[in-house]
Amino acid sequence: MSHKSHAVAGLGAALALATGLAGCSASSSPSTSTSPSASASTGGAPVVNGVAQVKVTLTGGEGGDTCTADFATAPAGPITFTVENVSSTAITEVELQSELKILGEKENLAPGLPASSFTVTIDGGQYTLYCLGATPQTQPFTVTGQAAAAPTGSTATLLNQGAQDYAVWVGTQADGLKGAVAALKKAVDAGDVDAAKTAYIQGRPFYEKIESDVEGFVMPGFKVDDNKGNLDYLIDMRASNLDEKVGWSGFHAVERDLWKAGKITDSTKKYATELESNVGKLVDVVKTLEFKPEDLANGAAALLEEVQSGKITGEEEAYSHIDLYDFHANLEGARQAFGYLQPGLEKIDPDLLQQVVAQFGNVDTALGKLRTKDSPTGYLAWTAANRDEHRKALSQAVLALQQPMQKIAEKVATAT
Repeated sequence: MSHKSHAVAGLGAALALATGLAGCSASSSPSTSTSPSASASTGGAPVVNGVAQVKVTLTGGEGGDTCTADFATAPAGPITFTVENVSSTAITEVELQSELKILGEKENLAPGLPASSFTVTIDGGQYTLYCLGATPQTQPFTVTGQAAAAPTGSTATLLNQGAQDYAVWVGTQADGLKGAVAALKKAVDAGDVDAAKTAYIQGRPFYEKIESDVEGFVMPGFKVDDNKGNLDYLIDMRASNLDEKVGWSGFHAVERDLWKAGKITDSTKKYATELESNVGKLVDVVKTLEFKPEDLANGAAALLEEVQSGKITGEEEAYSHIDLYDFHANLEGARQAFGYLQPGLEKIDPDLLQQVVAQFGNVDTALGKLRTKDSPTGYLAWTAANRDEHRKALSQAVLALQQPMQKIAEKVATAT
């Protein structure tokens, strides 16, 4: 998971932040133009099939790595940002922000990978394009006009109903997370290492399935760059992004004690108590969220990025090595989000729908080859040796799914 101190979502408000990709207004196209030159003559991004198109190019050089958008303005409504890393080794992510709230993003932007995109629906106003590692890191982005009212019609109705149903499903996963963490705390308090390990394993999927929906919540009273108030960080930080000023916290602090140290200490009990408290705060907010159809699509894509960056690399579960179990949960979360969009997608683009379905099947096949009866998770321990042998095949399968998946957000954002 990405732990970004600049991501803001106050706990006192109900915010639509699936993957941090909630738009600021109802989604619809402000234009029916199909010509790229329709808005280019006014200096704004071209509008193609009702969606403004902005290309962001990342390059490296002796004077610093640069992040260049081909247009600095776009009309209100759906906007697709397509990001291509040509040669930058320093820029790791690109975000569109509104007062430091992330509206859309792409992460893990290694040079040479195919271009990837995200789509957001926003009203007119001043925004910031943030490129972590670039010189400079921020640049203004202007959106003109106002987005039209939400579309109506059979396809839009199906998609909007799917988004509502997805919100209910996210709530059930949040309830499961809360119960699972309570069980983990009970086992830790009892000093039972084996029971705590079991509870830890059973609890992780609830978080991983909705991981893209819970990123970036900062508690009231904390600055946006203070990880002490970032619930995402406090719950799911890991060794690779440890903030020394905050210290160990959350799931992976407990994981470290259970698997690396092999014992439960007073510190472990403190970690479990804090985890239960922070999860409770997060769940209260998660259950107030509302989603747009494009949020589901972007969230599914973000979960697949998480698989590539944290699970296949072995970074997530550095001590228990249950990364493939988390992989499976991320995949299931992406599948659920996609599934709620499927009735609408059957009307919009059945060919794309079938491509995605087929690629989900291919990932299932690749992951299924790594199942074993000799593990409590049902998957091979994701040790260095197993990663060296299998991660290339897994990564290629996930990449093949990511390519058609990233097209869905734009499709559903403009459905009528």
